[in-house]
Amino acid sequence: MSGYRFYQRVTGAYPYLSKLLVVSTISGGGLVAFSDASPFRGAYADHAGQVDVKKKKVVVLGTGWAGTSFLKNLKDPSYEVLIVSPRNYFAFTPLLPSVTNGTVEARSIVEPIRNIVRKKKYDAQFREAECYKIDTKNKKVYCRSSQDTNFGGSEEFTVDYDYLVIAMGARANTFNTPGVEEHAHFLKEVDDAQRIRRSVIDCFERASLPNISEEERKRILHFVVVGGGPAGVEFAAELHDFVIEDLAKLYPILKEHVKITLLEAADHILNMFDKRITAFAEEKFARDGINLKTGSMVTKVSDKAISTKERATGETVEIPYGTVIWSTGIGTRPVVMDFMKQIGQSNRRVLATDEWLRVEGCENIYALGDCATINQRKVMEDIAAIFSKADKNNSGTLKVEDFKEVISDICERYPQVEIYLKKKQLKNFVNLLKNSEGDDELDIEKFKSSLSEVDTQMKNLPATAQVAAQQGAYLADCFNRMEVCERYPEGPLRFRGTGRHRFHAFRYKHFGQFAPLGGAQAAAELPGDWVSIGQSTQWLWYSVYASKLVSWRTRMLVVSDWGRRFIFGRDSSRI
Repeated sequence: MSGYRFYQRVTGAYPYLSKLLVVSTISGGGLVAFSDASPFRGAYADHAGQVDVKKKKVVVLGTGWAGTSFLKNLKDPSYEVLIVSPRNYFAFTPLLPSVTNGTVEARSIVEPIRNIVRKKKYDAQFREAECYKIDTKNKKVYCRSSQDTNFGGSEEFTVDYDYLVIAMGARANTFNTPGVEEHAHFLKEVDDAQRIRRSVIDCFERASLPNISEEERKRILHFVVVGGGPAGVEFAAELHDFVIEDLAKLYPILKEHVKITLLEAADHILNMFDKRITAFAEEKFARDGINLKTGSMVTKVSDKAISTKERATGETVEIPYGTVIWSTGIGTRPVVMDFMKQIGQSNRRVLATDEWLRVEGCENIYALGDCATINQRKVMEDIAAIFSKADKNNSGTLKVEDFKEVISDICERYPQVEIYLKKKQLKNFVNLLKNSEGDDELDIEKFKSSLSEVDTQMKNLPATAQVAAQQGAYLADCFNRMEVCERYPEGPLRFRGTGRHRFHAFRYKHFGQFAPLGGAQAAAELPGDWVSIGQSTQWLWYSVYASKLVSWRTRMLVVSDWGRRFIFGRDSSRI
């Protein structure tokens, strides 16, 4: 029995050693054999040899960027994972504008979620359904089938959980503008992109009918894009390429009637990009004949016209259109809004989490991606606790050197500190303390004065695929090391308590962003204030997006679609 206990201890600490079986001979020789038997993973056998394994149940809501990244990076086999989502696939959403014009086929950018999890070490099951209620008290999730047809049986069911991961994404934000839901196309899902593609072809086919008047033909072929962000700009550029390179050859008499208008409420498009990229994009659109109207706020959308209010003049203008695409940001899903009311967050726009992605006010519930935001703590809220932690002798005054033991913890717990140091061109935290008072000794009031402006640098993370993917990978890593970090915490000091936090806080690393502008040209803003614009950047865009696709299958399909487009052009069939 002592040998068996030793085996349990060793394989519990080093699971891979359970795959090695050493057989010794009497003469002292040895034979090493390899076995694929699974290790005990913390389970203990009784005298009858029965093994009782209690796995923690993790429920993941959503198969978008955040949820899929979590599933791909989760490795610990001690979890039982249940995925609930109305779509049984992951979609590479940055290529949705390319789907709208046939540059890339819809099936090329999707990967079945079962393909992603089927070879994972943990047990995983999928349910094609939508969550409509979360019961935190009883740790239950209420779901209903998302299929249009009921094949028999109950359409609703409940799921128990030990850990809940909310990664449901967001919906298009209409800002309660009348007529948007009824008449506009959105660009959030694969189905949206396919509907837009059919609508564009329908407009050209209808405009080619002989009984259509010239005025009506111009209206039908007027495509209006609302929103000057990356999605709206890329769609307008893709549509322009589709019209000039492909549809103009098939509908030559309609070419002169086509008009593309991009409406933006702000003064410029691509506001989140470097000003050099914004200026280049606006100049290129002007050269390409894309009608760019900034300072235009949409007030109403009817079946044939869109009403805007011009900020400069206050004038209301009616613009006839054939197809309108709405791309103005994101809003919270109804189920998430109901959940926020339940947990006392009804006054917020999205779910609030801490720096470890845990939903505030909830136990074992995490939220990531577009449905949540990190509620970063302010330094000034904890200023007294920070000072007290450094003041081990309770003297009331500290030298600058006394803070050295907690500097790394301060910078990790409050990322706005590093942003402030960079803005003020200060080398480190010590320089910040010396710079403000010029004195090596500080009391609590001087310490407050030194950090009084730090919280002005607090920023919310953008709602992008890059942020969601990093959050999913981070949370999976935390789950993989949950037991180890429970015993040996690795996070920053608890300034308002004792010990350390279990994990390092989530930190987003920005790797840059692209803006395809059509005509085989793109713009990129990369780390280090590096801006690249032109055809070479378009090829960089191709390579980066191909590498970021979720599987080799989708990579091959997308690259072949790009090759097909180069050789044969885009397909204009209405299917």
